[in-house]
Amino acid sequence: MQYFNLFSNILIAKGANRMLISDLQRNVSELYPLELYEFIEELKSLSIENILENYDKESGEIVNEYLTLLLEKEYGFISENDWDKNFPSLSMEYQEPGKITDIFIETDNIELIRKIKPSIENLGIQHLTLYSSAVFSAEDLIEIDKIFENSVLSGIEIFSPFHQKINELFIQQLHQNTRRVYSLFFYDCTQKPFNIKNNYRFSVQFIKEDLKISACGKVDVKYFNTNLPKVLEAVNYNSCLHKKIGIDRNGNLKNCPLMSESFGNINYKTLEEALNMDHFKKYWSLTKDQIETCKDCEFRYVCTDCRAYTERTHLNPEGLDISKPLKCGYNPYRCEWEEWSQNPLKKEAIQYYQEQDLKSSVRL
Repeated sequence: MQYFNLFSNILIAKGANRMLISDLQRNVSELYPLELYEFIEELKSLSIENILENYDKESGEIVNEYLTLLLEKEYGFISENDWDKNFPSLSMEYQEPGKITDIFIETDNIELIRKIKPSIENLGIQHLTLYSSAVFSAEDLIEIDKIFENSVLSGIEIFSPFHQKINELFIQQLHQNTRRVYSLFFYDCTQKPFNIKNNYRFSVQFIKEDLKISACGKVDVKYFNTNLPKVLEAVNYNSCLHKKIGIDRNGNLKNCPLMSESFGNINYKTLEEALNMDHFKKYWSLTKDQIETCKDCEFRYVCTDCRAYTERTHLNPEGLDISKPLKCGYNPYRCEWEEWSQNPLKKEAIQYYQEQDLKSSVRL
């Protein structure tokens, strides 16, 4: 008897009308019809011969085509016996030693960054995202990088307005004098000032729009990620809020700077104190399998989640918002994408957030 054995690095997500196969070793995902999902389910318990016995000649040809596809894509292999008991499946557990992995700060105050450095070290934070509404000089950016010299922090991503002093010499100066900055975004740039060379140790992007942090939370194929750690985190935890902490422009400590709930202010409370407060981690274990509509979506493990902007339609028994992300235009029941902001069913939620943003003078 011959058996098909799925490789342990292959993750299958069944959606309402199709499936997504993710190769976690090659970091690629591909869409397939649900008929293939049903065939793979049969292969888990039956031999190829047993499966073929259940089909007529025409259907048997389709079975062979599916089997050929699975082999050509290297999703698995054929054995002369059932190897399933001999090869354990890939552990889907996600482990991260740091108490917090990422911090997002909305500030242009370098002294604030210096102030929270001891907490960043204590919590084992690896990545810092900094959004500033004020321009930074090259000296400012170098100083920010220097704060974390010999630090546990491994990477810094910075969003800052473009200004006329940003030229090739400016970028070269940063290249020579920074170590942890890995990504720079200069927004509100009316035109690309010069061509970025590929020999810098960090990426540089010029964004035409006047970027606001409230632009965050958009769901799009270009943001999907078939990276093993990211996928495992999404399977087990909330793909956006797990082990994250933020500081908004007023110094309020939050799970995400865009969320309404605050756990104190950095002027009188430390990151550690906020983290230890009741309910700070309440969304950390809310996976896409628990979110309305998302739970029926084939993209749920390669997508991210936003609890700051939702359709505001559902709460679970614990009072957590389990509504679909507001800025997602994908319908897994029709397998169609549409512009989320034009959906009439989202009108009430959009109006709510626009009113909230007007109160805080931040655009949606």
